[in-house]
Amino acid sequence: MKPTIQKLIHWAGQAIKGLDFISPSVDLIARVWIARVFWLSGMTKISSWDTTLSLFEEEYQVPLLSPELAAVLATSVELAGATLLAIGLGSRAAATALFILNIVAAISYPDLSEAGLKDHYYWGLFLAFFIVHGAGKLSFDQLIRRKFM
Repeated sequence: MKPTIQKLIHWAGQAIKGLDFISPSVDLIARVWIARVFWLSGMTKISSWDTTLSLFEEEYQVPLLSPELAAVLATSVELAGATLLAIGLGSRAAATALFILNIVAAISYPDLSEAGLKDHYYWGLFLAFFIVHGAGKLSFDQLIRRKFM
């Protein structure tokens, strides 16, 4: 091989090592970022429960559930799911619950703007990544896996 190609292969290998090194941190940052979206939504709901119930009764059209039950479930999934995803504990289950909630939220609010719908797409994409990929190396899931599996 020519020396130039060998240098390129060497530098590519170094770049890959660098990306492998920072990958767990990027996973953690992405988990915390998406968890924050749902955490803040849940906190908004509990900060004004009467308003939340009113929105679920009059604005959101959640199928098959009473407005009260839908409000409680949505708030619980947002807060618990966000917490679990952020710390990486049961992260695939948490991401799945948030993914389903995200879909229901997007379809049950008829006045959702195009920009708001795009946000839901992005959140769904991040959540789908964690459903498939898992939480990554900087997570309680990984600690449990190393210790017991």
